[in-house]
Amino acid sequence: MTPAGITIGIDASRNRSGGAKVHLVGILGAADPREHGIDRVHVWSFDELLNTLPDAPWLVKHRPEALRGSLLKQAWWQRRHLPGEARRQGVDILLNTDAGTVCRFSPAVVMCRDMLSYEPGEMDRYWFSKMWLRLFALKYVQAWSMRSAQGVIFLTEYAARVIQQMTGPLPRVAFIAHGVSPAFRTVGQRHWPDDGSRPVRALYVSQADLYKHQWVVVRAVAELRKRGCNITLQLAGGGDGRAQELLEAELTRSDPTREFVTVTGFVSRERLPALLGEADLFVFASSCENMPNTLVEGMAGGFPIACSNRGPMPEVLQDGGCYFDPENAASIAAAIQQLVDSPALRTSHAAKAAERSRAFSWERCSVETWQFLRQTFLQTGTARTAAHD
Repeated sequence: MTPAGITIGIDASRNRSGGAKVHLVGILGAADPREHGIDRVHVWSFDELLNTLPDAPWLVKHRPEALRGSLLKQAWWQRRHLPGEARRQGVDILLNTDAGTVCRFSPAVVMCRDMLSYEPGEMDRYWFSKMWLRLFALKYVQAWSMRSAQGVIFLTEYAARVIQQMTGPLPRVAFIAHGVSPAFRTVGQRHWPDDGSRPVRALYVSQADLYKHQWVVVRAVAELRKRGCNITLQLAGGGDGRAQELLEAELTRSDPTREFVTVTGFVSRERLPALLGEADLFVFASSCENMPNTLVEGMAGGFPIACSNRGPMPEVLQDGGCYFDPENAASIAAAIQQLVDSPALRTSHAAKAAERSRAFSWERCSVETWQFLRQTFLQTGTARTAAHD
């Protein structure tokens, strides 16, 4: 007999990154799960995230003490205590929002967010560092988790293709992209400086990392200025480590007086729409993404976009931008130059990007997530229950 409503559990104990936090807020706030056959949702997470979640009669928030401890304590709680807690709360199916979970509750769906461990060549950037060792271990933990789950959510079809080359075909897969906040659709109308009264203001939003290639973008903009293009660049997001060192070295060579490059530290999501509203052109130069959230935010803002041709970026942006090789400064400069030189191209690409961004809504993401969880339970969870009766 099909149940009238089921109980969902969500393990958000590892939702520490900005994108992971925004995702949980998005799916819990955009659509009522009761309209999709779900009576109650239990979320296990830490205070900082739980305090941002909506209060709803169907939502129960759990704050395990262990999640305030070390990573080892968190993993031990996830492995040894979460399955029992979920069963005591009557959870029918558990959503693990991170594929690196060590929880063994069944039935379960895991969400895959990471790509660095799977994208060919990307791990080599960190060769035998602590980061490399972490990525190597994570690759096999995640692969085991995805193979063991009754369903896997990928954010893009590209990520599913690449990751399943390592895991092998997974039996039940959904492609559910993240949404974008409506705030990014209202960043304001920009007036391109055709009269040369001010420089073209290019913006790249991302924390500095080896696969983000900020230093190559600086080199490209420096080359454009040598050719007489009046353009500036703002890098927002902060960073440290080897990528930051490469960026600082390139700044010393190309713009020692900071004449045309502005480096901004971390920018909160609340402040980001205002920052976007000050720019004319959006640059996205990552070579490895599962779901390029900041790219979608730029698309929603109606920007002309110069974009990396790697990973899922062409799947997400489609014909809404000019593409480049993110490791080649000449290629980046050529893509930006195309947009600077052609008002018609800028207008066309910006309109296509904005229209394409409408496919990425939190309401769609939420509805598709609730439906996939319910369908997975009905096809796997109830069958398991019947087999044991």
